[in-house]
Amino acid sequence: MKYEINNVYGYQSDYSYLSKVIKKVGKFEKVKKCIFSITFVGNDEIQKLNKEYRGIDRVTDVISFAFEDSEKLKSTIRVLGDIYICIPRMQEQAKEYGHSEKRELSFLVVHGLLHLLGYDHQTKEEENVMFTKQELILNGTNIKR
Repeated sequence: MKYEINNVYGYQSDYSYLSKVIKKVGKFEKVKKCIFSITFVGNDEIQKLNKEYRGIDRVTDVISFAFEDSEKLKSTIRVLGDIYICIPRMQEQAKEYGHSEKRELSFLVVHGLLHLLGYDHQTKEEENVMFTKQELILNGTNIKR
C-alpha cells in the first residue's frame, strides 16, 4: 500500500505509527497494490468540504473521497482516493473519549480507509460490519482505548 500524508494543518506530533496501522488494514482486507492520500486539515477546510460535497455545513472529523465506485474498474494498482482528517476535531474527540491522540488519529485513518475500500455505515448491519473491523484492526496494532 502506497500513500502520502499531506500535513496541511501543520500537526506537530509524531504520526509515524500510522504506517503500522495502514499495513494492518491492508493485511486485514488483503489489499496490496493501491495508492491513496491522507490530508490533515483544520476546522475551516473540513467544514468547507463537508458543506460542498455532503451538504452539511459543520465541522466533521474525517471525510473520505473514494475513487473506486465500481467493481468493474480493473487495474494492477488500485487508486483508492483521499482521506481528509480534521486535526482540531481529532484532538477534541481524543479528550472527549478519554484516550490518546494516537488512538483517535489511528481510528480516523482506519475509518477513512475502510470507506475508501467500500465499507459504509448507513444501515445497522453495515455499521456492525464496519465498526467490528475497525476494532479488530486497531486491537491488532495494539492501539487500544
